[in-house]
Amino acid sequence: MSTCAASLAPLLGTAAANATDYLCNQFADTTTAIDSTYLLFSAYLVFAMQLGFAMLCAGSVRAKNTMNIMLTNVLDAAAGALFYYLFGFAFAFGTPSNGFIGKHFFGLRDVPQVGFDYSFFLFQWAFAIAAAGITSGSIAERTQFVAYLIYSAFLTGFVYPVVSHWIWSADGWASASRTSGPLLFNSGVIDFAGSGVVHMVGGVAGLWGALIEGPRIGRFDHAGRAVALRGHSASLVVLGTFLLWFGWFKFDDPLEAAQLHGGCGAWGVIFTALFARREYVEQIYGAPGRPYGLFMGGGGRLLGAHVVLILVIAAWVSCTMGPLFLALNKLGLLRISAEDEMAGMDQTRHGGFAYAYTDEDSSSRPGRGAGGSVGGFMLKSAQTSQVAADATSPSSSV
Repeated sequence: MSTCAASLAPLLGTAAANATDYLCNQFADTTTAIDSTYLLFSAYLVFAMQLGFAMLCAGSVRAKNTMNIMLTNVLDAAAGALFYYLFGFAFAFGTPSNGFIGKHFFGLRDVPQVGFDYSFFLFQWAFAIAAAGITSGSIAERTQFVAYLIYSAFLTGFVYPVVSHWIWSADGWASASRTSGPLLFNSGVIDFAGSGVVHMVGGVAGLWGALIEGPRIGRFDHAGRAVALRGHSASLVVLGTFLLWFGWFKFDDPLEAAQLHGGCGAWGVIFTALFARREYVEQIYGAPGRPYGLFMGGGGRLLGAHVVLILVIAAWVSCTMGPLFLALNKLGLLRISAEDEMAGMDQTRHGGFAYAYTDEDSSSRPGRGAGGSVGGFMLKSAQTSQVAADATSPSSSV
């Protein structure tokens, strides 16, 4: 301990004596060191999913909106970091508090302390921006940049943290590890991987955003039939899929975020209530006789708690994100103009396309058609043909 303090003191300075003692006490305990390493590695895996979201989103939209969707993923991480640091972490884990919302640690004040260090914050921030990233996919290719900033800040700074407080904080009303009151249905909610906390929140928010904003131009014809607006890069979609797959080793609309994340998130919550095994529940929560999966002989209390959670999350996100998107729409801050949407947001909002290339002279080499076509693929018309296709496609009202 004395050797550790003597080594860190010159690096941190005398003003950081408390931090020096804290670090030395933490890493003097091998268990704490291992736990911190595991938590940090898990945080890196979850954050790697942001890259997966970015690649999947970019490949799933049309080429003219590639730069825009990539920038929104960066914005989710940046704005999410700021507002989760200022407010979100406190609302989620600011104990002691009440069952609804936390009330300590704003701006990470009084952190680090036992159970709440910087690695824990990093891990939870990675989850928060994942919820925001899910929502961005639902409203891609037609949303103003300022709307992304506002909803991302609100979601990561308030809406998502409240839900995570309910389930992951020891004070939360639905938490399976609650210590400050009775457990919901004597079991609480088991949602270790965030099926409800992360995916349902992001999916329901995305559903309201897409519903209020309306479909992309050309998504439906005049008869109301769906028209496929295919993404421009299968390579990016596959890359994003594998990155997300890698990120998921940590646990259990254009991008169909509401269906995939909202619906499958709800199913993930239900699945646990059906198949949670008795020995695992007792091992994690340390109390014999706790309700476990219905199909495993544990009765229906855990399922009842999980159904309540699904309904409450849907209601909470609808009552918060729905009015926000409505207000943005009324103020003219949500959707871009039809002209900008037809031309593509990269060109009209970001000053140029994501892909830069130079066409070769078709007369310089045999076998090349006009516009530098190679094997039937025309580089010169890659962007303009997309715009022309949108302009001629039968569309519904914006």
